[in-house]
Amino acid sequence: MTFITNEHQEQAVSALQKLAAIPSVLDENDTAPGQPFGRGCLEALTATLALCQELGLRTFKDPEGYYGYAEIGEGTELFGILCHLDVVPAIGQDGWLTDPFEPVIKDGALIARGTQDDKGPTIAALFAVKALMDAGVTFNQRVRFIFGTDEENLWRCINRYNEKEEMITAGFAPDSKFPLIFAEKGLLQVYLQGPGSDTVQLHAGGAMNVVPDHAEYQGPLAEQTAQALAKLGYTFQQEADTITVFGKSVHSKEAPKGTNAIVRLTQALAVNDASPAVKLVGEVIGEDATGTSFVGSYSDEVSGMMTMNVAKLDISESESRIGLDLRYPVTLEKDTLVNALKEKAAEYGFSYGEHDYLAPLYVPLDSPLIQTLLATYRELTGDMTEPFVNGGATFARAMNNCVAFGAMFGDTPDYVHQANEQWALDSLYKVMEIYSETVYRLCCDPQ
Repeated sequence: MTFITNEHQEQAVSALQKLAAIPSVLDENDTAPGQPFGRGCLEALTATLALCQELGLRTFKDPEGYYGYAEIGEGTELFGILCHLDVVPAIGQDGWLTDPFEPVIKDGALIARGTQDDKGPTIAALFAVKALMDAGVTFNQRVRFIFGTDEENLWRCINRYNEKEEMITAGFAPDSKFPLIFAEKGLLQVYLQGPGSDTVQLHAGGAMNVVPDHAEYQGPLAEQTAQALAKLGYTFQQEADTITVFGKSVHSKEAPKGTNAIVRLTQALAVNDASPAVKLVGEVIGEDATGTSFVGSYSDEVSGMMTMNVAKLDISESESRIGLDLRYPVTLEKDTLVNALKEKAAEYGFSYGEHDYLAPLYVPLDSPLIQTLLATYRELTGDMTEPFVNGGATFARAMNNCVAFGAMFGDTPDYVHQANEQWALDSLYKVMEIYSETVYRLCCDPQ
């Protein structure tokens, strides 16, 4: 049965264009009562809840502005669809051919920040449920969309929801890849703090969950650094005493597939400078994005190898701070990794400080939730790919009996956190069909 009509498709595209135009990036300098993450994040939440009301869902907005939700149906059971409306920054990210917050459709794809992560999948799921409502189905439980606004940073939104609201019975997060993610690696973000430098000062990096694609150094070592970069064969640009090193930005969970500009800059600086942070990042950690060169090799059969991203580096005369994002195997004990980080950091004169932590997620493959999700996906696509483990962190791990389910297909070009983020409209339409049939099977009486 097909619930999605051409009208639903058109409405979804229009809604996504409006939502993606809102620059919902965390701004800690723009907080106020009821606006904990900046006006952009609050605007996205307000607009989404207004849309939900227009579509006929009941809505609630947290008075403090951390989260909101919209639901349909009745009953004691609560099926959750966990979405986030915040996005990573686009300012300073090279390669954009259009304004990241002025959505355009080109070659059958909608281009804008958030189209893949996570505004596009959010809209796909929302209009999938709207299609069920229009078809007159009977919901045998409540279906609740939970909208977070701090997913790309510290999850303060979903944590506040869990403190104040009802827990879901089951659910999914439309924030990864099909067929589904039954396990998510542990996430540990830390800062290593150590001695400053009299010879090198720099500030590089952005979001902790992004491999930095550029890093800039300005100072007396510019000429020597340029020579070292040229010898290493790295891409860079020199203007007087300013050096900009270029890399390739990817999500931290895929760190080995990216090119870390901070690491490359410190490798070149280390040729002529012995600053502790420069040596630690450039010579000890280097371009090994698994952490093996620093703390040793960690892997398991379920989730594979650990990844480690040098996300930030700040060096002043008084201190240095190195920001690391680690995605570790689901069977590894957190304390084992933390102790290794503390021990190794101390060897080089650095102390350990924890920034964020999310425990691993694991839902058995034979659970009724996973069996229904998987069967629906396979019937509608013919794709028999097995469920897998992911290094990313989705809201699914914040709830019980919840997994990441789509919205990207295996052959969808990956633009998450990258320049020219975009989502093909035919992909969007197919995902709407999958989500509508899934919610129908899990939450509705058969017609």
